[in-house]
Amino acid sequence: MSSVTVSRAELARQGQEYYDRALRAKLEPKHKGEYLVLDVETGEYEIDEDERAALQRARSRKPHTVFYILGVGHPTADRIGAQPPGEHP
Repeated sequence: MSSVTVSRAELARQGQEYYDRALRAKLEPKHKGEYLVLDVETGEYEIDEDERAALQRARSRKPHTVFYILGVGHPTADRIGAQPPGEHP
């Protein structure tokens, strides 16, 4: 993220709001069950059946960003963070 620190709750709120407003109708018909990795500040995202692959692509462009991650078609975020499950800095 930028130099402005945002709480996890605020990041989740912003991410879900952006997804609902700008991405849900576009992504759910073709990508339901896949993972979305969203940069809340820019709206850039990666999508893949493999959460780790989507996150790695996003991190290759923006290694210090905290991403909003959700399963497309699920009602809320899967996770918020920069590391895939089981991976630690």
